[in-house]
Amino acid sequence: MHPTEPHNAIDHRLTELEIKASFNEDLLDQLNQVVIRQQQQIDALLREVERLRQQMPEAGSGVFSRAGDDLPPHY
Repeated sequence: MHPTEPHNAIDHRLTELEIKASFNEDLLDQLNQVVIRQQQQIDALLREVERLRQQMPEAGSGVFSRAGDDLPPHY
């Protein structure tokens, strides 16, 4: 066995680990961006739901009544 062979094997393994670490860092960054974007979408949806709730008439006002309550008087 040549004395540089173990050193070359270690260098190769180290290079492979560095490549994997780099890919993992990129993936983590991408996933973080997805989480940030999803949280922004959730926040926007929560604001929209709150806005719609404020526009909704109060319960018992008769706007959302039972189907039978809306029959014309001649029935």
